Amino acid sequence: MDKQDTSDIQASDARPVLEGPDIARVLTRIAHEIVERAKGADDVVLLGIPTRGVFLARRLAAKLEEITDRVIPVGSLDITMYRDDLRMHPPRALARTEIPGDGIDGRLVVLVDDVLFSGRTIRAALDALNDIGRPRAVQLAVLVDRGHRELPIRADYVGKNLPTSLRETVKVQLHEEDGRDTVLLGVKQT
Repeated sequence: MDKQDTSDIQASDARPVLEGPDIARVLTRIAHEIVERAKGADDVVLLGIPTRGVFLARRLAAKLEEITDRVIPVGSLDITMYRDDLRMHPPRALARTEIPGDGIDGRLVVLVDDVLFSGRTIRAALDALNDIGRPRAVQLAVLVDRGHRELPIRADYVGKNLPTSLRETVKVQLHEEDGRDTVLLGVKQT
């Protein structure tokens, strides 16, 4: 997710735009779209961008396995050192990069993230991926696309397009990290 401080969402103004069943439905749809475009998902590798992108990638892998009866390699891609805003924010802990055993060379890599905003996180992910190997192709799956792109990046698979103003914030909560599944739209406190 293009990082923004979501702790400033006013709880009284936040409203859910996706709940648990909606998120499950969206992930099922995205999994079917991946199978259709990849013509069976034989060479698909899912890489989640920490933190919530990793959980979404694991969920997508499970859905893909249900559809294809095939184990789908899933891993994580830490982009911290590739971000262009490192000097503007306090230091942050590095997350783990875990590449499946067969690697990514010659494979279709689907990057998975929770929210697509400016596109800078995905640019960093592409740079990180370039240092790891040479995939056949790279695609992007996101739970929410909120617009406001600063770079020419678009998602191949989108759970929900959510037009927002710059005053609004989008917060994704997933059961693995937050104890519940929801996407909240709120207004930043100024």
